[in-house]
Amino acid sequence: MKIAVLAGGLSPERDVSLSSGSLIANALKERGHMVALVDVYMDQDISGGTDSKFTDILCSTSGISENSPSLEKIAQLRRDRRGTDEGAGELIGKGVIEICRAADITFIALHGAMGENGQLQALLDCYGIRYTGSGYAGCSLAMDKDITKRIVGCEGVDTAKWICADPGETDIRRIAGQIGFPCVIKPAACGSSVGVSLVHNENELEEAFRIAAECNQTVIAEQFVSGREFSVGILCGKALPSIEIMPISGFYDYKNKYQSGLTNEVTPAQIPAELEERLQSAALKAHRALHLGVYSRSDFIYDKDSDRLVFLEANTLPGMTPMSLLPKEATAAGIEYGELCDMIVRESMKQS
Repeated sequence: MKIAVLAGGLSPERDVSLSSGSLIANALKERGHMVALVDVYMDQDISGGTDSKFTDILCSTSGISENSPSLEKIAQLRRDRRGTDEGAGELIGKGVIEICRAADITFIALHGAMGENGQLQALLDCYGIRYTGSGYAGCSLAMDKDITKRIVGCEGVDTAKWICADPGETDIRRIAGQIGFPCVIKPAACGSSVGVSLVHNENELEEAFRIAAECNQTVIAEQFVSGREFSVGILCGKALPSIEIMPISGFYDYKNKYQSGLTNEVTPAQIPAELEERLQSAALKAHRALHLGVYSRSDFIYDKDSDRLVFLEANTLPGMTPMSLLPKEATAAGIEYGELCDMIVRESMKQS
């Protein structure tokens, strides 16, 4: 099968995507597929024909830095390569769509921004290009944390109290009065904990809002719920074993997610069967309510004192890096990495 793997992009999660994409591409090549690993934001040379982009030669893998990349530097790199500012606002490089049209299916390994908000999926639909994961509607719903919380709440899934605020929000009393401290300030539409801050008092609010607003114009102030953190993946309509996430220091931010040795993760989680059932049931409810596709991952906090299980967010394109949660959950279910990638491809082919 000819498969285009889309990675990179102009997103704060670019490094995560490139890491995921290279591993996915190599895994699919090792299972006999011809694969083109494509940075969706950069122009592609297809002067030799699109078939020349598909290969079974393993590609080099990339690591993830402690901080998210500078989008301006990435944009400048493309401008330098083009030698012009023409098309500076384009999110897709030249030749990318042609490569996707030449493939049997496109594996979307993007994270954040265009890759998860439904824009790319809608575009591929217009071209009749098959792709992995969820459709544009599910991606659009799940990417907006405000809408997500409203929808899953209607299904009886508990969520932390929250309010939406504009970046220029100056009424600190409103936030302090409705949410209280500590609270979590985060962009309404971003992933990988980019732009997320744990705020302990009013003095920290302004800086937290500034950081979140750099990623998205709408900012969410959310009640902080203390407890054990879990994640549950959904694959082909079934819940995978839960995984417990235990940062050694601080909370599960961008650095703790992707730097080795900073977080302990246990799967299957060492919890009573009843709690495992509740986690898996809630993840399935969120997945179905948001109209998600072949796979997803939902995150939760469990407060033992109140026996409260709180939904945090849903991920339509879970990370596939060595530090990512979904592959670890799949391994716990007896599904190795290459098989996981192949399952996503084949099930997406059936559903497209």
